[in-house]
Amino acid sequence: MNTDASCGVDFGKLGRYSPRRFVPEGADLTRAETVAELYRTLLDQPIGSQEQFDNWMLDLSELSAALEQVGSILYVRMTCQTDDKERAEAYRHFMETVVPAVRPLEDKVTRKYLEQRERFAAEPKRYEVLDRNSRADVQVFRDQNVPLQTQVELLSQEFQTVAGAMTAEFEGQERTLQQIGKFLYETDRGLRERAWRTITDRRLRDRDKLEDLFDKMLALRHQIATNAGFANYRDYKFVAGHRFDYTPEDCKRYHETVARLVVPAYRRLLEERRNQMALDPLRPWDTSVDPKGRPPLAPFEKSEELVAGARRIFDRVDPHLGGQFRMMADLGLLDLESRKGKAPGGYQTTLDEARKPFIFMNAVGVHRDVETLLHEGGHSFHSLAAADEPLQSYRHAPLEFSEVASMGMELLAQPFLDAFYDEEGRKRVLFEQFEGIVYILPWVATVDAFQHWIYENPTHSRQERADKWVEVFDRFMGGVVDWTGLDEVKR
Repeated sequence: MNTDASCGVDFGKLGRYSPRRFVPEGADLTRAETVAELYRTLLDQPIGSQEQFDNWMLDLSELSAALEQVGSILYVRMTCQTDDKERAEAYRHFMETVVPAVRPLEDKVTRKYLEQRERFAAEPKRYEVLDRNSRADVQVFRDQNVPLQTQVELLSQEFQTVAGAMTAEFEGQERTLQQIGKFLYETDRGLRERAWRTITDRRLRDRDKLEDLFDKMLALRHQIATNAGFANYRDYKFVAGHRFDYTPEDCKRYHETVARLVVPAYRRLLEERRNQMALDPLRPWDTSVDPKGRPPLAPFEKSEELVAGARRIFDRVDPHLGGQFRMMADLGLLDLESRKGKAPGGYQTTLDEARKPFIFMNAVGVHRDVETLLHEGGHSFHSLAAADEPLQSYRHAPLEFSEVASMGMELLAQPFLDAFYDEEGRKRVLFEQFEGIVYILPWVATVDAFQHWIYENPTHSRQERADKWVEVFDRFMGGVVDWTGLDEVKR
């Protein structure tokens, strides 16, 4: 397992899933001209038969995979240590030079694909989804949006850097916010409150900086949308993100359904927590601790223990999955521990040319970390299950489906959580997991409804945005927890 604080896995030793047939060995895909020349070669290739079309598609998939892997590695290295200037500059260089050079050429290649599909229409079902996606890509592409999209991506990198630098002194040590968050599970209410306030105070210190970044991103996104002929970025993103199976109106019906059916259950759970804890009122730092006063669960202390427990679980779900997870650990494709300079959150990304997944997260020794690794493991197994697919675009699940494998794995692993807990602990986490399902639905509605409003009203002020957030938050998440005196944090 890679535990190097610099995320020092040697990606070059991963090898390729299959030998290259189109991209030259040693081609420097961090050079814009090198990549552009390969795309121009694809554009110039004559296609006169179904066989030539099929081979052209394999060449395109190979180039896409090789380029995606370069970008993924640069992103992984940057997020593993956001305060490393060399890594930040390497990622920035790629986003500022290679990606803008490629996007117009990708559009031309996509148009060539659609033209050739009209000539060589074998296996219509095979290419049906790719045809649909390609038509959407052509619909939204505009040359003038290329530099704007680059600006958005660089602002996102800056956001990661700001967030990755957030640490605070707590209990005599400098800690990341994730590490301080571990204290929210402690039975000492005063300790929980101090931890909660330390986290929120640290975030508030960078609020203006993050608001500035978001304002810039919002303006750019709206301009991108209007340039492409859309009323707002939300409508643009539904097409650009290939969201074909549900609409913005479906999302709003989801919000209404959650408010009507789920929020009452969510509030009942919080009221039961308040009663069990004999607290009046229930405060924000009271929602993670065990309501029966039991000490916090401690599934592991070191990331090696987290990996070992997860491996035992995956072995029991299916030995094949256990073997795949062992391969990832042996190759160093796991960066799990929270540390200063590391971007927040967790993700799984696929190294497309090796066709192997990489998992990134910020573990601190709580059950949520176990859930996160199981979740990202589900993504990883889905990625590995698709590794034999020749077409690069088909090796990635669409947005509507991508969370099925990950959240499904969280549930498939439930019977085997004794890898971390005794029977009492396992029962605790099972209840917390089902409770979390009730909690997550209103939270998803909160964030989604807020995003709809933001992009439907792109000229709003910061004050209006803060007011709207409170309104949406109270609609789905309010009613039980007392936020008195915490207005600045809530906003």
